[in-house]
Amino acid sequence: MSENTKRDSICRLAKSLFDRGLTIGSSGNISVRLNDGWLMTPTGSSMGNINPNEISKLDLDGNLISGKNPTKESFLHIAMYDQRPQTGAVVHLHSTHSVAVSCLADVNKKNVLPPITAYYVMKIGRLPLIPYFPPGDINLAKAVREMASEHHAVLLANHGPVVAGKTLEDAVYATEELEETARLFLLLKNMNTQYLDEDQARKLTELFPN
Repeated sequence: MSENTKRDSICRLAKSLFDRGLTIGSSGNISVRLNDGWLMTPTGSSMGNINPNEISKLDLDGNLISGKNPTKESFLHIAMYDQRPQTGAVVHLHSTHSVAVSCLADVNKKNVLPPITAYYVMKIGRLPLIPYFPPGDINLAKAVREMASEHHAVLLANHGPVVAGKTLEDAVYATEELEETARLFLLLKNMNTQYLDEDQARKLTELFPN
Protein backbone atom coordinates (compact mmCIF):
# COMPACT_ATOMS: atom_id res chain seq x y z
CA MET A 1 0.00 0.00 0.00
CA SER A 2 1.41 3.40 -0.99
CA GLU A 3 1.99 6.22 1.47
CA ASN A 4 -0.73 8.31 -0.18
CA THR A 5 -3.20 5.46 0.17
CA LYS A 6 -2.34 5.18 3.86
CA ARG A 7 -2.87 8.92 4.28
CA ASP A 8 -6.29 8.65 2.64
CA SER A 9 -7.20 5.68 4.85
CA ILE A 10 -6.29 7.61 7.99
CA CYS A 11 -8.55 10.49 6.93
CA ARG A 12 -11.43 8.23 5.92
CA LEU A 13 -11.45 6.13 9.08
CA ALA A 14 -10.79 9.10 11.37
CA LYS A 15 -13.83 10.87 9.92
CA SER A 16 -15.92 7.73 10.35
CA LEU A 17 -14.98 7.57 14.04
CA PHE A 18 -15.72 11.27 14.48
CA ASP A 19 -19.04 11.18 12.64
CA ARG A 20 -20.26 8.35 14.88
CA GLY A 21 -19.32 10.16 18.08
CA LEU A 22 -16.45 7.89 19.03
CA THR A 23 -14.19 10.92 19.34
CA ILE A 24 -15.05 14.57 19.83
CA GLY A 25 -13.40 17.96 19.42
CA SER A 26 -9.67 17.58 18.86
CA SER A 27 -9.39 14.39 20.92
CA GLY A 28 -8.08 11.09 19.61
CA ASN A 29 -5.21 10.24 17.30
CA ILE A 30 -4.20 7.64 14.74
CA SER A 31 -0.84 6.44 13.43
CA VAL A 32 0.29 4.06 10.69
CA ARG A 33 3.68 2.43 10.28
CA LEU A 34 5.84 3.15 7.23
CA ASN A 35 9.05 1.40 6.21
CA ASP A 36 11.01 4.48 7.26
CA GLY A 37 8.87 5.82 10.12
CA TRP A 38 5.26 6.67 10.85
CA LEU A 39 2.32 8.77 9.77
CA MET A 40 0.40 10.42 12.62
CA THR A 41 -2.57 12.72 12.92
CA PRO A 42 -1.46 16.28 13.79
CA THR A 43 -1.74 17.81 17.24
CA GLY A 44 -4.86 19.86 17.88
CA SER A 45 -6.65 18.49 14.82
CA SER A 46 -10.21 17.23 14.63
CA MET A 47 -10.48 13.70 13.33
CA GLY A 48 -13.54 14.88 11.43
CA ASN A 49 -11.61 16.96 8.89
CA ILE A 50 -7.98 15.86 8.62
CA ASN A 51 -6.15 17.00 5.51
CA PRO A 52 -4.04 14.12 4.13
CA ASN A 53 -1.28 16.56 3.13
CA GLU A 54 -1.04 17.88 6.70
CA ILE A 55 -0.61 14.48 8.36
CA SER A 56 2.65 14.33 10.29
CA LYS A 57 5.41 12.13 8.91
CA LEU A 58 8.04 11.01 11.43
CA ASP A 59 11.29 9.16 10.90
CA LEU A 60 12.28 6.08 12.90
CA ASP A 61 13.78 8.30 15.61
CA GLY A 62 10.51 10.18 16.02
CA ASN A 63 11.71 13.33 14.27
CA LEU A 64 9.21 15.31 12.17
CA ILE A 65 9.99 15.07 8.46
CA SER A 66 6.95 16.77 6.95
CA GLY A 67 3.44 17.93 7.73
CA LYS A 68 2.18 19.59 10.88
CA ASN A 69 3.48 18.79 14.35
CA PRO A 70 2.31 15.33 15.41
CA THR A 71 -0.10 14.52 18.19
CA LYS A 72 1.37 15.29 21.59
CA GLU A 73 0.60 11.67 22.47
CA SER A 74 2.90 10.32 19.76
CA PHE A 75 4.97 8.64 22.49
CA LEU A 76 2.05 6.30 23.23
CA HIS A 77 2.06 5.14 19.63
CA ILE A 78 5.85 4.75 19.46
CA ALA A 79 5.81 2.74 22.71
CA MET A 80 3.42 0.27 21.07
CA TYR A 81 5.46 0.02 17.87
CA ASP A 82 8.70 -0.47 19.81
CA GLN A 83 7.32 -3.50 21.64
CA ARG A 84 5.14 -4.94 18.87
CA PRO A 85 7.05 -5.29 15.56
CA GLN A 86 3.97 -6.80 13.92
CA THR A 87 1.90 -3.68 14.59
CA GLY A 88 0.95 -1.67 11.50
CA ALA A 89 -1.29 0.95 13.12
CA VAL A 90 -2.35 2.37 16.49
CA VAL A 91 -5.59 4.09 17.47
CA HIS A 92 -6.09 6.16 20.63
CA LEU A 93 -9.55 7.54 21.46
CA HIS A 94 -11.33 9.28 24.32
CA SER A 95 -14.49 7.31 23.53
CA THR A 96 -17.23 7.86 26.10
CA HIS A 97 -17.94 4.38 27.47
CA SER A 98 -14.32 3.25 27.48
CA VAL A 99 -13.33 6.41 29.37
CA ALA A 100 -16.22 5.87 31.79
CA VAL A 101 -14.98 2.36 32.58
CA SER A 102 -11.43 3.70 33.01
CA CYS A 103 -12.74 5.93 35.83
CA LEU A 104 -14.36 3.14 37.86
CA ALA A 105 -12.70 2.31 41.16
CA ASP A 106 -13.72 -1.35 41.40
CA VAL A 107 -12.45 -2.84 38.12
CA ASN A 108 -9.89 -5.60 37.76
CA LYS A 109 -6.77 -3.63 36.88
CA LYS A 110 -5.17 -6.65 35.23
CA ASN A 111 -8.16 -7.22 32.96
CA VAL A 112 -10.65 -4.36 33.07
CA LEU A 113 -13.53 -5.82 31.08
CA PRO A 114 -14.95 -9.34 31.52
CA PRO A 115 -15.45 -11.66 28.51
CA ILE A 116 -18.98 -10.50 27.72
CA THR A 117 -18.95 -11.58 24.06
CA ALA A 118 -16.89 -13.85 21.85
CA TYR A 119 -15.99 -10.96 19.55
CA TYR A 120 -14.53 -8.94 22.41
CA VAL A 121 -12.28 -11.84 23.37
CA MET A 122 -11.31 -12.35 19.71
CA LYS A 123 -10.45 -8.71 19.05
CA ILE A 124 -9.16 -7.52 22.44
CA GLY A 125 -8.52 -10.46 24.77
CA ARG A 126 -7.19 -9.10 28.05
CA LEU A 127 -7.25 -5.37 28.76
CA PRO A 128 -4.95 -4.03 31.51
CA LEU A 129 -5.53 -0.64 33.15
CA ILE A 130 -2.57 1.73 33.00
CA PRO A 131 -2.32 3.94 36.12
CA TYR A 132 -3.20 7.62 35.73
CA PHE A 133 -0.53 10.03 34.53
CA PRO A 134 -1.09 13.55 33.20
CA PRO A 135 -1.27 13.79 29.38
CA GLY A 136 2.23 14.13 27.98
CA ASP A 137 3.93 12.62 31.04
CA ILE A 138 6.84 10.45 29.91
CA ASN A 139 5.98 7.96 32.67
CA LEU A 140 2.78 7.19 30.78
CA ALA A 141 4.85 6.04 27.80
CA LYS A 142 6.97 3.88 30.10
CA ALA A 143 3.87 2.28 31.61
CA VAL A 144 2.41 1.54 28.18
CA ARG A 145 5.72 0.12 26.95
CA GLU A 146 5.83 -2.29 29.90
CA MET A 147 2.45 -3.72 28.91
CA ALA A 148 2.70 -3.52 25.11
CA SER A 149 4.73 -6.68 24.51
CA GLU A 150 1.94 -8.84 25.98
CA HIS A 151 -1.12 -6.69 25.23
CA HIS A 152 -2.10 -5.02 21.96
CA ALA A 153 -4.76 -2.99 23.78
CA VAL A 154 -4.52 -1.07 27.04
CA LEU A 155 -6.86 1.30 28.87
CA LEU A 156 -5.39 4.49 30.32
CA ALA A 157 -6.98 5.39 33.66
CA ASN A 158 -9.26 8.46 33.42
CA HIS A 159 -8.18 8.84 29.80
CA GLY A 160 -9.08 6.19 27.20
CA PRO A 161 -7.93 3.19 25.14
CA VAL A 162 -4.79 2.66 23.07
CA VAL A 163 -5.18 -0.17 20.56
CA ALA A 164 -2.68 -1.63 18.10
CA GLY A 165 -3.48 -3.72 15.03
CA LYS A 166 -1.72 -5.38 12.13
CA THR A 167 -3.53 -2.94 9.84
CA LEU A 168 -5.35 0.33 10.41
CA GLU A 169 -8.66 -1.40 9.84
CA ASP A 170 -7.78 -4.04 12.45
CA ALA A 171 -6.91 -1.36 15.01
CA VAL A 172 -10.10 0.63 14.31
CA TYR A 173 -12.38 -2.42 14.44
CA ALA A 174 -10.81 -3.60 17.71
CA THR A 175 -11.21 -0.12 19.23
CA GLU A 176 -14.86 -0.10 18.20
CA GLU A 177 -15.38 -3.54 19.75
CA LEU A 178 -13.76 -2.33 22.96
CA GLU A 179 -16.06 0.70 23.09
CA GLU A 180 -19.17 -1.40 22.46
CA THR A 181 -18.15 -3.88 25.16
CA ALA A 182 -17.54 -1.03 27.61
CA ARG A 183 -21.06 0.19 26.86
CA LEU A 184 -22.47 -3.30 27.46
CA PHE A 185 -20.49 -3.59 30.69
CA LEU A 186 -22.00 -0.36 32.02
CA LEU A 187 -25.51 -1.39 30.93
CA LEU A 188 -25.16 -4.76 32.67
CA LYS A 189 -23.46 -3.45 35.81
CA ASN A 190 -25.23 -4.61 38.99
CA MET A 191 -27.28 -7.10 36.96
CA ASN A 192 -27.01 -10.88 37.19
CA THR A 193 -24.92 -11.44 34.06
CA GLN A 194 -23.55 -14.59 32.46
CA TYR A 195 -20.10 -13.99 30.98
CA LEU A 196 -18.06 -16.47 28.96
CA ASP A 197 -16.26 -18.84 31.29
CA GLU A 198 -12.46 -19.23 31.44
CA ASP A 199 -12.43 -22.28 29.17
CA GLN A 200 -14.60 -20.60 26.52
CA ALA A 201 -12.42 -17.48 26.58
CA ARG A 202 -9.20 -19.53 26.45
CA LYS A 203 -10.35 -21.49 23.39
CA LEU A 204 -11.23 -18.25 21.57
CA THR A 205 -7.83 -16.79 22.41
CA GLU A 206 -6.11 -19.90 21.03
CA LEU A 207 -8.17 -19.78 17.83
CA PHE A 208 -7.83 -16.03 17.32
CA PRO A 209 -4.51 -14.82 18.80
CA ASN A 210 -3.92 -11.07 18.79
